[in-house]
Amino acid sequence: MCGAPSKNENKEIYSAADASVSDPDSAASIDDINNGKKRESKREELEEEHGGENVDALRKELNSVREELRKAKESSEASLNKLKYLMADFDNYRKQLEKQAASKTESIKAELLQKFLNIRDDLLRALSVAKKSMTEPVVIEGLEGILRNIDSLLSSEGVREIETVGTPFDPNIHDAVAHSARDDMEENTVIAEIRKGYMLYDKVLRPSLVEISKIVKNSVSDTNKEPDSQGG
Repeated sequence: MCGAPSKNENKEIYSAADASVSDPDSAASIDDINNGKKRESKREELEEEHGGENVDALRKELNSVREELRKAKESSEASLNKLKYLMADFDNYRKQLEKQAASKTESIKAELLQKFLNIRDDLLRALSVAKKSMTEPVVIEGLEGILRNIDSLLSSEGVREIETVGTPFDPNIHDAVAHSARDDMEENTVIAEIRKGYMLYDKVLRPSLVEISKIVKNSVSDTNKEPDSQGG
């Protein structure tokens, strides 16, 4: 069991206390340490308080950035959809213009080729007259050479003759201008070609003027004979 401090130990304790009291610098150092600890504790409290505020501020800023990103994404998607629609409309418009231009070109080409067909018709008539009037052979050969050149030109541009005689009448490519009673072939068969028709690829450039067959049915009516008034 511990005993009470001896007189020498008490003296040392009292001596140290007296020294701290009698030495003002040592007492000040102790106060400074205590004040420093208080300031450090206060600073830590302030840092914790401000740190919490900074986290809240950062969280709010992050949420704001996320919201801005969401709106920017929605805006970009809307703009992209509008761009796709505009591109589709422009593509349709471009195709329509190309189709109209191609149709216009074909129409102009058809008109020009029809004029060549009229020239060919005139040339055929002139050649027929020349042969009947015993024109010089050199003239006939010249007309035939021109006719061959025109036929070659028409063929190179996709023009071909329409079949007529012996084929069934087709209102899409034939234009019936006359008909004749025929018993040796089916009705509505082309029996003569009055003017030659032509196709430009798969379209009718000029219909053929034709004569078609018709079957005439004779109606036989019975005649009523009056009885002989003199007969018994």
